[in-house]
Amino acid sequence: MPDILLSETEIAARIEVLAAQMAPRLSGDAIAVCLLTGGIWFSADLTRALARLGLGLAFDSLWLSSYGDGHESGEMILRADLQRPVSGRQVLIMDDVLDTGASLKFARDHLLRAGATEVLTAVMAAKPVARAIEADFVAWEAPKRYLVGYGLDDGGKWRGLPYIGALD
Repeated sequence: MPDILLSETEIAARIEVLAAQMAPRLSGDAIAVCLLTGGIWFSADLTRALARLGLGLAFDSLWLSSYGDGHESGEMILRADLQRPVSGRQVLIMDDVLDTGASLKFARDHLLRAGATEVLTAVMAAKPVARAIEADFVAWEAPKRYLVGYGLDDGGKWRGLPYIGALD
């Protein structure tokens, strides 16, 4: 089993704080975009926390892939695009972890090309590595370890853990 780094209770508390920090920056007609697959858990909890603060954001998703079932990032592939237009709207991208920033940057650039007026980014965890983009909102500054749980996986396994752990 993975070493527990951030418990289920700690994750919930961090998301509530993050939602409170984000709420003043979000417009009522913003579109929240989950990066699949790992971002599902964080996106669900974050949008519910924002709804409790009175922001009932529209929801959509982008399915990006670069890892497959391996550990090394490769070419970014857009597997499934948005279902609703973002032209003229503010967009919030939500993802599980920020490491190299390749997928977050790809998604941001894609949404700006699609006509979003502003793209904000939120991640559950940010690792201390050099990256292509910084997130606007970060729930947790993670250590430079191999993270699993709460959407993070190892070859497709461990995503459903209610906590964030490390395998190394």
